[in-house]
Amino acid sequence: MDDDRHVASLDDVPTDGTLLVTLRNGDGLEEVILTRLDDGVAAYKNYCQHWTDVRLDKGSGALVRNDEIVCQKHAATFESGSGYCNFGPCEGSYLATVDVEVDDGEVFVSEDGYTFEHVGESDDESRSSGSRIGFGG
Repeated sequence: MDDDRHVASLDDVPTDGTLLVTLRNGDGLEEVILTRLDDGVAAYKNYCQHWTDVRLDKGSGALVRNDEIVCQKHAATFESGSGYCNFGPCEGSYLATVDVEVDDGEVFVSEDGYTFEHVGESDDESRSSGSRIGFGG
């Protein structure tokens, strides 16, 4: 695998949380969360399916409980292995995936069009806070 596709060591991906990374694609930067599975790693775009401007991992790891990723805004729960929402306002939907693979204890992005940028938030100032309150002047 190419160096620009290397994301992290498998040991860096927590078994009870997520690792937030930023990838680059044709549209710019995109935050992705990695979660450890018994047989590898799953990667999902860092947003809830109910409101896509609500981040699951705000920089310190998403809440993971009973092998489910929890949206702290809506309490929706997503199965870590499939991304399937089994409870909440977006029940029946799936988290958007990004293909990754593990090779010799290292995690690589394998989806075409993506390269690794850095661990952590995208630092994109245009991201919404997730608030639905509008202020006008």
